[in-house]
Amino acid sequence: MVRIAHANYRIRDVEPTLAFWAALGLSCTGCLQISEGYYLIYLSAPGNDDVTIELTVQENPPEGYDRSPGAGHIALAVGDLDAAVGRLREQGIPVTVEPFHPVTGNDLRVAFTADPNGMKVELIEGDFPTPRDPMPA
Repeated sequence: MVRIAHANYRIRDVEPTLAFWAALGLSCTGCLQISEGYYLIYLSAPGNDDVTIELTVQENPPEGYDRSPGAGHIALAVGDLDAAVGRLREQGIPVTVEPFHPVTGNDLRVAFTADPNGMKVELIEGDFPTPRDPMPA
């Protein structure tokens, strides 16, 4: 069986990043020290020890070390979208795209925010099972 183990990205500021993910219900569940000032932080949802997000911290990066968030995003199924958006706002975290229905013909609702490093985060209402549409020809 194949599964996604984690999504990884490089961060600058540990504490604001952990506070951001805590506002979305994730907490630190592990850490891997690679060398002095270079480590990985693992975040997951309560009651689920499966790794969902891996944050790379390099305190003194070499010349040219890239922390750009890229064009992608991390998606979280949050259950109650309005409650998740409310928690972010209560903590002063901006919602960059207000809740909307991206697909006509179903009840799917999403919103977007960004973490302190600029990583886009999609918030999906409900459990969001993997879509099973056929691949385009």
